[in-house]
Amino acid sequence: MKKSLLSIAVAGLLLTGCQTTSKHSNTDEATSNSAVVSQAVQTPLDFGSENITLEQAMADPDWISRSPESAFWGADSNTIYFNQKQVGNQLRDTFSINSQGTEQIALANLHEIGNNNATYSADGKYQAYTFQGNIFVKNLVTKQTKQITRSSDKETIIQFMVSGELAFRIADTFFTVNVETGLTKELVKINEGNAPQGTQEPSTYIAKEQHKLIDYVALTHKNALDKEGRQAQLESQNKTIADKQIYIGEGKNLVEASISPSGDKLIVVVSKDNVFSQSTKKDMMPNYIGQDGNIVPVPARSRVADNKPVEVEVLYYDLKADSHKSISFDTLPGFDEDVLANVKKENAAAIGESYTSKKEPRAIKMMRDWYWSQSPIQWNSNGDQVAMMFKAWDNKDRWIATLDFENGELEPQHRLHDTAWVNYAYNDFGWLNNEDALFFLSEESGYSHLYVKPIDGKAKQITSGKFVVSDPKLTKDNSKFFFKANVEHPGIYEIYSVDVNTKEKSAITDLNGMTDFVLSPDESKVLLKHSKIMMPTELYVADAKPNAQPKRLTNTVSDEFLNKKLIAPKIVAVPSSHTDEPIYAKVYYPADYKPGESGKKRKAIIFNHGAGYLQNSHMGWSVYFREFMFHSLLASEGYVVMDMDYRASKGYGRDWRTAIYRQMGTPEIQDLADGVKWMTQNANVDEGSVGTYGGSYGGFMTFMALFTQPELFQAGAALRPVTDWAYYNDPYTSNILNRPDVDPIAYRRSSPIYFAEGLNKPLLINAPMIDDNVFFQDVVRLVQRFIELEKENFETAIYPVEPHGFVQPSGWLDEYRRIYKLFKENL
Repeated sequence: MKKSLLSIAVAGLLLTGCQTTSKHSNTDEATSNSAVVSQAVQTPLDFGSENITLEQAMADPDWISRSPESAFWGADSNTIYFNQKQVGNQLRDTFSINSQGTEQIALANLHEIGNNNATYSADGKYQAYTFQGNIFVKNLVTKQTKQITRSSDKETIIQFMVSGELAFRIADTFFTVNVETGLTKELVKINEGNAPQGTQEPSTYIAKEQHKLIDYVALTHKNALDKEGRQAQLESQNKTIADKQIYIGEGKNLVEASISPSGDKLIVVVSKDNVFSQSTKKDMMPNYIGQDGNIVPVPARSRVADNKPVEVEVLYYDLKADSHKSISFDTLPGFDEDVLANVKKENAAAIGESYTSKKEPRAIKMMRDWYWSQSPIQWNSNGDQVAMMFKAWDNKDRWIATLDFENGELEPQHRLHDTAWVNYAYNDFGWLNNEDALFFLSEESGYSHLYVKPIDGKAKQITSGKFVVSDPKLTKDNSKFFFKANVEHPGIYEIYSVDVNTKEKSAITDLNGMTDFVLSPDESKVLLKHSKIMMPTELYVADAKPNAQPKRLTNTVSDEFLNKKLIAPKIVAVPSSHTDEPIYAKVYYPADYKPGESGKKRKAIIFNHGAGYLQNSHMGWSVYFREFMFHSLLASEGYVVMDMDYRASKGYGRDWRTAIYRQMGTPEIQDLADGVKWMTQNANVDEGSVGTYGGSYGGFMTFMALFTQPELFQAGAALRPVTDWAYYNDPYTSNILNRPDVDPIAYRRSSPIYFAEGLNKPLLINAPMIDDNVFFQDVVRLVQRFIELEKENFETAIYPVEPHGFVQPSGWLDEYRRIYKLFKENL
């Protein structure tokens, strides 16, 4: 490696090698609808002189860079901590960077540094955090760190109370601890099942007679009653004894629990069916290469076709009054709407039946954002208000509601309804500090934007425009939010701040790439995690003010990587035949390509990114870094390679996201067709010499392209592919296709296995066998379908030890050798 961490630049090193020309300086990829799209952005020039090989591209990525990971601020707002992978194994070392330099943290001292989830007392005197499941508190005045707990239990969900005590949870019990004295008190314990009944009076004839006839029985009964009575007296008169026990009832499972900062209120959410296992049938996945030489049955997730509605019950406990109430959902607007009426009518008509719409309560559950780690239950600063986020089981509504404690009723604060599905991202919400007002993200305008709403007033939109806001961070004085957004171009993410009152937005960074941030505890600086299209993530620091000048902190990219001859893709806006918005795409031009060239036509390949809802045509370092090098290799051999953010991709707003509702595999393949057309018109590509490939969702798209538009591509490779959406998981699939028992039309319309007869071009299927995401069973079923259809032009490669995301370099190499060979032989 070029740089060891002991020689990393310290804070004070000026930013170098990061500035590029204006975001709008490169206009050589003009499009017919340029008036409504961002122009192509300036990407880096190709670099290096040594050709990349397939073996090197698929090798363990240690050779590229061991980028900083899990970076966070220390309590002093001057020190930054991060992890770095060791060479040749999966272990991580921890380092600090400050004005004194860079230092590796000894294992013996890791408990002293805090973590990214540290919490601070209201007076700013203490920082609290967990390390290896134990709690530590740092006095920010004396700089002393005190260990609060030391046990094999795992302490979680730590929070400072209004009293100044620190609350935490072990399993299903809440405690507080005095950070000065160390005294720990049990606040309340949540138990499953019913409360013990204690000693009961005889109720049957036989029991009553037994007590009359046998003195021993009567005496034993009296002694038991005396003991229970004394214990009750002791607990009521001696305040050193913990006595708060809650029982949620038989057949119920604890889903969420949250205690107020005032310590006198508790919200408990339970379900009849466990929200994680959902008490449904689970699959078993065989691992054929186990440690002991035997086949190992590995439990696997349930399928969307197996899942049943999960309903929750919200319970409010008044711990002072020792009372509780069950909270109804019937005050939520639309709680009983038949939002799937049209879908049900269409499916009923398809089988010669009719459907009559009717109102009935919908199944409702708590909603957790897939990318936001905070609880769906949020308390205000003093603990006298609580807000909760709910989602309908049918995925069409998200509600934020507060609770009227006195009447035990939900008070709706915001409803986000989507006729397709409510996004599982961009659901951050919380309270303004020391105010009875909420903030939240919502896609109701068509893009994720920030709103503020007093609980007794109207919501105010704080940000607006055709860009996506994420990761809002509120300042302590409620004056502004910091956030991440792609304002200037869909593929460029910078950090901004916005004034809550004036709505004036200011750019903090102008780095032209992919940038994430962590605000320092004193809110004076931002830690930046920044990457470019050709460079992995490095750390920077900047003042938290407009037009800040970032300073680079790390430089971990190897000379070996920098010496490789790699071709930088250009981001272009491909005109769409089906929408007013363009399809943004990366294009890798051949090394010998001349703009406007004619003559011999080029071969081309379109890569389909996975996840569906993922953005890859951006200016940052891609999770598909191996594919980046593979595409560069192909371009060096004369191929044109395109990587499209087809409809359903992240970063382009709600309408782009939901274009695939009930028709997965249709809009996306239309976009691929537009990509082929663009390459034939703008990159001298022969439309009869184009192939396609991708993994996971990209593998599904390869199937749908070859099966439903068999003349579009001449060959395709599907890696870890979905073949039948009824076999995929519930949280992802039910959003887009509803559920098979309600909308079988959508599943048949969207699943490749129903279109297998359309295959007439060479197809490679690469299937990992211990894939707990897309089951190996998907490929097995499709292969049998091919056999029965007497198809000849397909082959299957299996990978016995690989999961969904390949791990072994040998597996990666074998996979891409086969893909390379497929295109060499068939284009």
